Amino acid sequence: MQLVIVESPAKAKTIEKYLGKDFKVLASYGHVRDLPPKDGSVRPDEDFAMDWELYRDKQSRFKEIADAAKKADRLILATDPDREGEAISWHVRELLAKRKALPEAVERVTFNAITKQAVTEAMGRPRELDQPLIDAYLARRALDYLYGFTLSPVLWRRLPGAKSAGRVQSVALRLIVDREREIEAFTAQEYWSVVARMEQDGTEFAARLVKYDGRKLDRLSLGDEGTAMAARAAVEAANFTVEEIETKPLTRNPAPPFTTSTLQQEAARKLGFSASHTMRLAQSLYEAGAITYMRTDGVQMDGSAIDAARRAIAARYDAYYLPDKPRIYTSKAKNAQEAHEAIRPTDFTRNRAASGDEGKLYELIFKRAMASQMAAARLERTSVTLREGTGRHELRATGQVVKFAGFLAVYQEGFDDRDEDDGGLLPVMGKGDSPAKKGVDANQHFTQPPPRFSEASLVKRLEELGIGRPSTYASTIQTLRDRAYVRMEKNRFFAEESGRLLTAFLERFFERYVAYDFTAGMEDELDEVSAGAEEWKALLAQFWRDFKPKTEEVMDKKPSEVTAVLDEFLSDYLFPARADGADPRTCPLCEAEGRGGGRLALRGGRYGAFVACANYPECTFTRQFAQPGGEGEDGAQDAVLGHDPESGLPVERKSGRFGPYVQLGEGKDARRASIPKDLDDFDLEWALRLLSLPRIVGTHPETGKEIEASIGRYGPYLRHDGKYAKLASTRDVFETGMNAAVSLLAESANRGGAGRGKAEPIKVLGAHPASGAEMKVMPGRYGPYVTDGSTNATIPKDVKPEDLTDAQGAELIDARAAKGPPAKKRKAPAKKKPAAKTPAKKAAPNKAAPKKTTARKAPAKKAEAD
Repeated sequence: MQLVIVESPAKAKTIEKYLGKDFKVLASYGHVRDLPPKDGSVRPDEDFAMDWELYRDKQSRFKEIADAAKKADRLILATDPDREGEAISWHVRELLAKRKALPEAVERVTFNAITKQAVTEAMGRPRELDQPLIDAYLARRALDYLYGFTLSPVLWRRLPGAKSAGRVQSVALRLIVDREREIEAFTAQEYWSVVARMEQDGTEFAARLVKYDGRKLDRLSLGDEGTAMAARAAVEAANFTVEEIETKPLTRNPAPPFTTSTLQQEAARKLGFSASHTMRLAQSLYEAGAITYMRTDGVQMDGSAIDAARRAIAARYDAYYLPDKPRIYTSKAKNAQEAHEAIRPTDFTRNRAASGDEGKLYELIFKRAMASQMAAARLERTSVTLREGTGRHELRATGQVVKFAGFLAVYQEGFDDRDEDDGGLLPVMGKGDSPAKKGVDANQHFTQPPPRFSEASLVKRLEELGIGRPSTYASTIQTLRDRAYVRMEKNRFFAEESGRLLTAFLERFFERYVAYDFTAGMEDELDEVSAGAEEWKALLAQFWRDFKPKTEEVMDKKPSEVTAVLDEFLSDYLFPARADGADPRTCPLCEAEGRGGGRLALRGGRYGAFVACANYPECTFTRQFAQPGGEGEDGAQDAVLGHDPESGLPVERKSGRFGPYVQLGEGKDARRASIPKDLDDFDLEWALRLLSLPRIVGTHPETGKEIEASIGRYGPYLRHDGKYAKLASTRDVFETGMNAAVSLLAESANRGGAGRGKAEPIKVLGAHPASGAEMKVMPGRYGPYVTDGSTNATIPKDVKPEDLTDAQGAELIDARAAKGPPAKKRKAPAKKKPAAKTPAKKAAPNKAAPKKTTARKAPAKKAEAD
């Protein structure tokens, strides 16, 4: 019997169909072991010895593999054709050898596609395990462990609130933070454009002013309204004639087939998929035999695949769409051993596969691969110059027309933040023509800061800098979101305060290790290891020689010293210049109460960094780290709004972890209320209103029970007898009358939004692409979640429930469904009720059953199940 080991059961099922009865295919279900998450798993002082631990949930599965291996004559390791696949095969071999279950013949086979031809051909070309690839895996795993497990304790003790740092993760975070700084430092500049609306033979077109008063204009030349209006008047008064017509032919070639990185970017642009969702879908398509291996840096296609693509093009389009010669693309992979064929369909006669999101991704891959072998598109760009009689003013109109679509008939590549004005179609004009002038517009513009990163543009930037590898980008980005270092808003990354503080700490104390060139250089060295050109332990020794002393140096510093350094480093961000020229570090509370000497500085607390006054404890002013200049999200400073007329206590506006709020009193008896975002005119009156909630609207005419109006986690609402109804705004909480309240409660009940367990949806999405069921965003006991009626998925903290899109909802539901049903918690056996005392039982106390310990151990088992 010949035993074949692959990663997934889907892959095993597909391959088993292609092999004979003598083969048995088993899945390892990914990696089978890893470094235990504790100190000492990698020991630099022992020549970087590494301890490995079999995953608990893989023990029974690996026992099945070991039992089968004992009966096998030949072991075939057929995991994925990359570094991770090589590592899984190595781990399986090492574990089987340790258990003395390794067959005499052990061979490694790889295939780029799970088709019968690819699998059978690979079985005929076995090889040994690739030791350089294994060494590269060991080096990368040890580096990540040493970086994380050495640096993270420093963060916990010297930077309260920080969770962890990672070799690639921290540099990706720095990219996002650096972009945030660029945006904050950006000063918008006003400029104007003057555009004439022209018409020729019934066709309107736009012509931009490019020369005014004898001077050529660039984008910023018209810098104020006065100049723009003078230029507009000059254009309105002049008669323009066509002086020059320039036509240029353009050729646009197709993009190469997808690599891992370009697939992630394009799926984000065109389909709105996250990198992790894209990779999950691609994995499923690969294991189903629909596409080639999806982790690759290569852009080339196999010769037979190119021939198949050309045949498919010839069958669908006429001869003009097929170039005379096949297109050959050159791989950009730095390491040839890890440069596989590009991502493409395994069958070019199959233009559709799977359904839902998988089907959409397959269609994208299919079209991109086919377009890569099609003829170039031919375009024509026309530029028309119009001048007035004196030649001092000049207009220009541009247009572009596709003369032959070529590959554009199938696919057009997307771009991030592309600002390209190709213009539309222009009417036919000749030299000397005088198009009619329909009107002239002067438009105000402002220069824009660089855009925040989307997933696509972040992946592209990481690849450009050589940081990490495309196969790891999805997990790196997900880690940043899971750690709450960043959040996503409208598909753009925003740096959270914790991410910004962590980046500042690393830049100040570990500058070398978050430098872009250092991280990219480390990746190059790891590629050298995988190519067999560098020894992996020498690479680790070189890293450890400098890194370990640096961590010890920082650990020796006092937390107050670290905070003082960060206070100075972040001074411009935390304390920007004030409009009145006053000291930006002046405490607003001390200033308001006439107390001198109050200066603000960064402080470290149990739950993270914050800004506090030097006059503490006399002054209790504090604000969050993420509020430069003492301003919250709504631009207001912490302050005393006034005094409560009933108690005489001060009513204070404060900023907390979850946003701005008002407080009346101090200590345990203090009353607090969050400040809603829909109040533009917030003052003492509104503060007292909020603090008075809940408001009793009145008594329900049918039940005689009170109707209550208030504000909860998901906004303003009405409550009556355990049933709820949403209110549109904060003002409605105080203005809704009895008739309106009864009506709203009745409408909510009719929609199924009443009663315990029947909360009203926060948002209703579209149909799930696979199940077809309506998706809803719902409030839950442990936070908002999205559901299609059968699967509930928690919404990440960095995503606002109201902003969740259909694609994001489907992705979350699919990811939760892929994990299977949640493990049921094991409950402790119920204690038996003591038997009723009878004379017979009482006569034999020495025969009572011994106490069982099951119930005492139950809490531990319950924790393990969690």
